[in-house]
Amino acid sequence: MTKHLKDYWLFIIFVIFTAVGFILDLNTAQGIFDNFYSFFLTMIKFVPAVFLLIGLFEVWVDKETIEKHLGEESGFLAYLWAIILASTTVGGLYVAFPVAAALYKKGASPRIIFSYIGTAAICRIPMTLFEASYVGVSFTAIRWAISIPLVIISSILMEKILAAKDLEKISENT
Repeated sequence: MTKHLKDYWLFIIFVIFTAVGFILDLNTAQGIFDNFYSFFLTMIKFVPAVFLLIGLFEVWVDKETIEKHLGEESGFLAYLWAIILASTTVGGLYVAFPVAAALYKKGASPRIIFSYIGTAAICRIPMTLFEASYVGVSFTAIRWAISIPLVIISSILMEKILAAKDLEKISENT
């Protein structure tokens, strides 16, 4: 039982602090609970559909196709595929991480996975349209022109830095 509690220590602390906040009638506790509840409802509505789509991806897309276009032997075009896939990802990193795990299981190169996650954080189409409408198209274009090469360079470096055994540990946990 104690090992099971160790897995949820952060959530238990959250519940305790929120309960104490409600007992002391703190406005902050109500705000924290409202934010948590809103986030929880969003995840309950969103995550099942994401996992259904990822399950279909794992069944319908051949491993050879992923290895050919996103694997170790793929060229620079793989980065373009990763950017296109990441820019169409809806839901941000909540969706990007499970998709990245599915791609990794199918044989995508770690550098492409890292590029996908990085570009999913910065290049989503809805976020880009919102940004361009508020700060301008030129700012958005400059941010993309700087961010995308940096993501690609850092993903290549991360793949080289991570040892093969570390990548094996990651794949065991997915």
